[in-house]
Amino acid sequence: MGNFYEICKLLRYYILTSITKAGSGHVTSSLSAVELMAVLFYKYFRFDLDNPEYVKNDRLIFSKGHASPLFYSLYKIAGKITEEEMMTLRKFDSVLEGHPTKRFKYTEVPTGSLGQGLSAGLGMALSAKMDNLDFLTYVLLGDGEMAEGQVWEAMEVAAKYKLNNLIGIVDVNRLGQSGETLLGNNLQQMENRIKSFGWRTYLINDGNNLDEVSVAYSYVLSELSKNESPYMIIAKTVKGKGVSFLENKEGWHGKALSEDECKKALLELGEVDKSIITRVERPESANSKSEIRSLKPRTNNLQPTTYNLGDSVATREAYGDALVELGNKYEDVVVLDGDVSNSTYSDKFKEKFPGRFFEMFIAEQNMTSVALGLSERGKVPYASTFSSFWTRALDQVRMAHMAGSHTVFCGSHAGVSIGEDGPSQMGLEDLTFFRTLPNTTIFYPSDAVSAYKLTEIAYGQEGIVYVRTTRPKTPVIYPNDKDFKIGGSHTLNESGEDLVTVISAGITLHEALKAYEELKKEGIIIRIIDLYSIKPIGEKAITKAAKETKAIFTVEDHYVVGGLGDAVLEVLAEKKNVPVYKLGVNKIPKSGKMEELLRYEEIDAEAIVKKVKSVV
Repeated sequence: MGNFYEICKLLRYYILTSITKAGSGHVTSSLSAVELMAVLFYKYFRFDLDNPEYVKNDRLIFSKGHASPLFYSLYKIAGKITEEEMMTLRKFDSVLEGHPTKRFKYTEVPTGSLGQGLSAGLGMALSAKMDNLDFLTYVLLGDGEMAEGQVWEAMEVAAKYKLNNLIGIVDVNRLGQSGETLLGNNLQQMENRIKSFGWRTYLINDGNNLDEVSVAYSYVLSELSKNESPYMIIAKTVKGKGVSFLENKEGWHGKALSEDECKKALLELGEVDKSIITRVERPESANSKSEIRSLKPRTNNLQPTTYNLGDSVATREAYGDALVELGNKYEDVVVLDGDVSNSTYSDKFKEKFPGRFFEMFIAEQNMTSVALGLSERGKVPYASTFSSFWTRALDQVRMAHMAGSHTVFCGSHAGVSIGEDGPSQMGLEDLTFFRTLPNTTIFYPSDAVSAYKLTEIAYGQEGIVYVRTTRPKTPVIYPNDKDFKIGGSHTLNESGEDLVTVISAGITLHEALKAYEELKKEGIIIRIIDLYSIKPIGEKAITKAAKETKAIFTVEDHYVVGGLGDAVLEVLAEKKNVPVYKLGVNKIPKSGKMEELLRYEEIDAEAIVKKVKSVV
């Protein structure tokens, strides 16, 4: 391992100098894992550096993303980053960001929000099993992030799916940001916990000893195929290793060295050989251009729907119908669910395509990051649960969005209309949450035809797509040949006599249609717009209504702040001055029948009639 000693010195040199140049960064967390990553990357890792998307490449995820200076230094010594580029760490125009993002082409998934990397690696390992590929996925974790519940969610599911192509490496350097980590250096206790989740383990008593680290990888790789369990390497390291005044010292996490401190550290390090360029082992057949993953053009030409006008069908059931047809047509569609598939109706896909359905159990955070991993390996994941439970995974959706991941999220049982289950099950914040993320797409269908077609359209759209479905059955209001599009809307009632416009979607659209009939009896004619595309919003019909009618009313089964009403207000903010009245959920709901709850929140037909008449 003689040459590896020089490699590790050089890695430490670039960690120290790049962070000092940047004036910020995580020195000690990077230094502790140098030997762990050097031996893996330059001896056991199989990766074609010229073709990052080659399907047989091993995958490496730095879940402890704050160790990014080490991550980038690996590619510097492999000849893929210049020294000048290394010195741009954390600069505005640099792809070498403070925590890895997809702007750096060798980053698998963005990390830094701790606890998510193992789940993403799980998704990649699942994709390898699906496609009969022999690449391995390695995930570097910090011992501090082992306190995150999502790590253990990932571990139990990885064991469930027998992912012996997934290897975790825990850098146990004892110190977190503000003090000692939960278990400190107690490797045995950590090993016992990890084993109890169905993983095999290997302990390295000195994770900064090159020989011990090499023996560990060699053994683990020889044992992978003998058992169907994933493997976790647990290595005791020294935080700040290689610099005496940093080693095992508190108060240095996330703190850059001054120039004088850096000079002192480099003197300890000794002379380095900057001419070292170390190759990375290429996987077998790495020259096969036909096996480079590329994004396939996606079209939407499913079978037409066969729903009958007036029939009562829940939008969540139509979502399930569309999944089956998508599965028939596209092999890259996979479906995940959080133990509610018989409520979201994703079980229809499960029954037809069991090999492409993954039960994620009651662990929405893990499910989201697993979907990210699958997406990064070329799958199109549809992940579903109750709309209320996506709020648990806001951070994970945020990171998937940062990756540019194409993932479709379905939130069923939206709003107070679910009835007796009560407020804990009512998704009332989800539109706000998904609307905050730039370049996302949000669909809110009102009947089976629109739900089916919007679920279909979601397949061909890039980025994050959210489909909001409802629990109760609603009448089919659209013919099977009706077209829907991103950024569209449908005006259901329109005339030259329209006094005001009511804009709605989902369950309350049907309440608006009832209100239309009631008001018509009194000679009050209103326009009704189905705003099925919340983002990008169906702007054309809104601005037209603002010009032609005297007021806009928005009605939604969602908290009144941040949802459909605010989306409409944003359209009209710089346009014609027209009054906008928002009807939405304003009170903390309770259990009851749907009709009682819609009345209680003043978003039923009666409330719409009353509000319109008060203004007219």
